[in-house]
Amino acid sequence: MEKSLLHYPIEGLKGVGPARAKLLYNALGVITYSDLLNLYPRRYIDKTAYYKINQLQNTNAEVQIIGKIIHIKTIGEKRAKRLVATFKDETGTMELVWFRGLKWLKDGLKINEPYVAYGKVSKFGQNYNMPHPELELLAVHQQSLRSAMQPVYPLTEQLTKKNISNRTINQIMQHLFRSLQKSVIPETLSERIIKQFDLISKKEALFNIHFPQSQSLLLKAQQRLKFEELFYIQLQLIRSNLLRKAKSKGYAFEEVGDLFHQFYKKLPFELTNAQKRVIKEIRTDAKQAVQMNRLLQGDVGSGKTIVALLVMLIALDNGFQTTLMAPTEILAQQHYKSISALLIDLPVNVQLLTGSVKAKDRKVIHQGLEDGTLHILIGTHAIIEDKVKFKNLGLAIIDEQHRFGVKQRAKLWLKNELPPHILVMTATPIPRTLAMSVYGDLDISVIDELPKGRKPIKTIHYYDSNRLKVIGFMKSEIAKGHQIYQVFPLIEESEAFDYKDLMDGYEAICRDFPRPEYQVSVVHGRMKPSEKEFEMQRFTKGETNILVATTVIEVGVNVPNASVMIIESAEKFGLSQLHQLRGRVGRGAAQSYCVLMTSHKLSADAKTRIETMVATNDGFKIAEVDLKLRGPGNMMGTQQSGVLNLQIADIIADAKILAAARRTAIELLAKDPNLAEKSHLPIRNAFAVLAKKNSNWNQIS
Repeated sequence: MEKSLLHYPIEGLKGVGPARAKLLYNALGVITYSDLLNLYPRRYIDKTAYYKINQLQNTNAEVQIIGKIIHIKTIGEKRAKRLVATFKDETGTMELVWFRGLKWLKDGLKINEPYVAYGKVSKFGQNYNMPHPELELLAVHQQSLRSAMQPVYPLTEQLTKKNISNRTINQIMQHLFRSLQKSVIPETLSERIIKQFDLISKKEALFNIHFPQSQSLLLKAQQRLKFEELFYIQLQLIRSNLLRKAKSKGYAFEEVGDLFHQFYKKLPFELTNAQKRVIKEIRTDAKQAVQMNRLLQGDVGSGKTIVALLVMLIALDNGFQTTLMAPTEILAQQHYKSISALLIDLPVNVQLLTGSVKAKDRKVIHQGLEDGTLHILIGTHAIIEDKVKFKNLGLAIIDEQHRFGVKQRAKLWLKNELPPHILVMTATPIPRTLAMSVYGDLDISVIDELPKGRKPIKTIHYYDSNRLKVIGFMKSEIAKGHQIYQVFPLIEESEAFDYKDLMDGYEAICRDFPRPEYQVSVVHGRMKPSEKEFEMQRFTKGETNILVATTVIEVGVNVPNASVMIIESAEKFGLSQLHQLRGRVGRGAAQSYCVLMTSHKLSADAKTRIETMVATNDGFKIAEVDLKLRGPGNMMGTQQSGVLNLQIADIIADAKILAAARRTAIELLAKDPNLAEKSHLPIRNAFAVLAKKNSNWNQIS
C-alpha cells in the first residue's frame, strides 16, 4: 500500500463522508484508512445457513431468511409508533418491525423485491417477528465481499443512535478493501520470523480478519495479528530497558563493606536460597555505573524487608544515603520500627518522615539529609516533597509500588545529580504473563521460597450458620495464649449491602468474649491516627486478645503471636486482598489458621475465590486465578491499563504466543539492537510508526 493511501482520511471513502468520519473518530478513534484496517471484529457469526419461515422456532436466535416485502404499514401514535412490513417466502409470512427512523426506512424499502433479512426472531401470538432486521437486497448480498464468518465490530451507543450499524461498518470495510485491491500492504515482520512461526502474510491476515474465508483461515489471521501485536509491545519494552542501561548513568556500589558483614553475621536465621539469589542479582546491577531499575516480587512473609535492608547497607558501605517509600503511614511506621530494631547495634541513623511528623522534627530530618548524617529515611509521599533534599541519595526502595504514580516515582530521580538505583517491591505476586506485559522493561527478581520452619497456614471455609463452632475455636486458641484478627469489609451498615458491618461485629464479639476475661481492640479507617496507634499497640503488646478491624491491617502489621485470621463476608473481598490478609498470621512458631466466613449465597466467581484460598497458599497460583477472574486491567489498576489496551491479543488466553513473542524480541535485539540489518527493515519501519502512536509505552515502568 502506498504511504499516501495509508494516511488517507476515511471521509473520502465511499459510504463515509465528513459527518460519519467525525462520528467514527469520536466513537472509535478511526481517522485514516490504516486505522479502519486495524479496527478488528470482536466476534463472528456464521451466516452460511438460510432459514425458511416455517422452520423458525421461538429461540431468540439470530437467523437469516430470503423473502419479499409484500406490504408496509405504520401502526400506533407518538412513542408507540412503529413500522411493520409483511415478509413472505414460499413457506409462509412473518413481520419485520422498526421503532426508529421510520420515514427514512419506509422511503427506502422496495415492495416485491427479494431481500435477505437478518436478526433475532421472536414469537408474538401465532406470528413470528424480527425487530430492526439487517436488510439487504438479494442481488447486492450475492455480489458483496462476504465470508462464511460474518464479523461483528465494536459499536457504541453514540453510533447506533446515528444509524451506524454493524452492517454499515461491514459495508464501509468492503469499500475499503476494494479501494486497496491493487495496493501493496507492507509486511511488518521479517521473512525469518514469518517462516519460523509459519505465519501468513500481513495482507492475507488483514483480509481474513475482516472477511474470513474459512474457520482455519480466520485462526491463522488471528495468530498472525496476535503475535505481531505482542511482539511489538515486547520489542518496545526490552529495547527501552537496553537503551536506559546504555544511557542512564548511575552510582557504582563497588564494595560490600563492614556494615553489611556485621549485620549479616548477627542474623538469627539463615537466608533462603531465593533471598541469596535476589541479593546477588541486585548486587550485580548496583556494581555497574548504570542506574538499576529492578522489580522485587515476593509472596507475603517471604522476607523482602531483610533483602531490602541488606541492599541498603551495601549503599551505606559505599557512602550513599538510602530511602524507603511506603504507600501508607501504618506501613511506613512498621518498616521504621522493624528496621530500627534490626540496626540497633550499628552506627546507622534511621528516621521516619510522614505527614504527621511535627515541623520541629522535620527540620532536624531535613538538616540530617542535607549534611549526610541521616543515613536511611523511611516514609510516605512526604519523601518526594521538593523541600526534602539529600546529600547523596544512592538507592530508593519503593514498597507496594503500584500504589504510586509514574510522576511521583520520577520525583526521586531529581533528588541528585545522577538518578539513584531504584528497587520497587510488591507483596502482590504478579503472574508471569502480566509481568511480561506491564513490567517488561524492568529487570525482575522473584523470592519464590518461604523461610524454613514456617508452618503453612491452614485455611478453612465456614458458613455463617457455623458461627458457634468458630467462637469455640477462637476461645481454644486464646486459651493457648494466641491472639486473633477479625476483619470486616464495612465500617457501618450500608443499605446497599446485606452483610455484617464492623460495629455490629465488634458489639457481638464483646458479648461473646466479655470483660474482664477477654480484651478486644477495634481499629478502622475513621479513627484518628493516635487512636489507631494506641489500639494497635495494645494488640502488639498482647494486652488484647482480639483485634476487630477493617482492611487497614492488610499491610503493615506484624504480630508473631497472632495465629488466627477470621475474615467476615469473605465473598466480598478480592483474591489478592484475601491473600494479603491471610499473610498477617503465620509469622510465629505456632500453627496458624485463616477462617473464611461467608453467607450461603455465593456467586460462581466468589465460590472460585474461596475454593482457591482453601486449596493453596501459593501467591503466584492465586494471582493466576485472580488474573483469569478479573482480567489484566482491573488487576493492575488504571495506572498501567494503557499498555493492556490490546486490539486482538489476550494475555491470558494467548500466554504461549506472548512468551514466543518476547523470546523472539530478545533474540532479535541481542543480534541487532538498532534493527539496522537489511532483513529487519520491515520491523524497523513498523516499529517507528507504532512508537509514534503509542507514546504511553514510554511510561510503563
